[in-house]
Amino acid sequence: MIKVLVTGAAGRMGRQVVAAVTAQPDMEVVAAVDPMCAGDTIEDGAGGTIECVRELDLAIEQHVPDVMVDFTNRTAATHNIRDAISEGVHCVVGTTGMTDAELTALAAVAQRKTCLFYAPNFALGAVLMMRFAEQAARFMPHAEIIELHHDQKVDAPSGTAMRTASLIAIARSEVPAAPGRETEVAEGARGAVVDGVPVHSVRLPGLVAHQEVVFGGQGQTLTIRHDSIDRSSFMPGVVLAVRNVGRFEGLVVGLENILGV
Repeated sequence: MIKVLVTGAAGRMGRQVVAAVTAQPDMEVVAAVDPMCAGDTIEDGAGGTIECVRELDLAIEQHVPDVMVDFTNRTAATHNIRDAISEGVHCVVGTTGMTDAELTALAAVAQRKTCLFYAPNFALGAVLMMRFAEQAARFMPHAEIIELHHDQKVDAPSGTAMRTASLIAIARSEVPAAPGRETEVAEGARGAVVDGVPVHSVRLPGLVAHQEVVFGGQGQTLTIRHDSIDRSSFMPGVVLAVRNVGRFEGLVVGLENILGV
């Protein structure tokens, strides 16, 4: 059995993770950590409950988990990862907003043969969307990203958009001009620029996680879009990461490293 500790367990994503892990025959949730709801119980999706505790260090000491799954916020995740990875606990992280430099620094404190696995998006379709965009950028370098999320999301642009822009920048041989910024009537109308790619962030109630990458060429456009209409869409990827994180060491970024795409 893979022993899993879930941080942010009482949150929207945390509850989904608890239920998804509990449903696996080769995994068990040994601890649920959430300082905001310490002492409360949450359903495990299989008819049982698990109590949320406050102290991550104590939970690691008592339960000796193999893997920590973190969907919290940037500040909390930084502390959680450092505490877990220094104790030899593999980390599967979906919390966005951390820079590459911050992730690298966190991975540096890991015990040998311990992995910090970070994915900006755990939906399998989103991983494919990013890969398709990377391939398209080789032939159609003019690209813009529109990402749409719920209005409670704490970062903009999203981690998925940042990762997609990075992949596009690596793949294309030129950075074409993105005209229009000099004639903006309202500042920011042309979006932010990430690795040379304009990115537009939409935040509205009713949304979950959506992204489209629009490519333009002579007489044609190509749009690649992915929609997560429910948070359960992320769970197959989370389970896949928990099951495979022990194969890796150090910092690993992106679910594509497991999928082989």
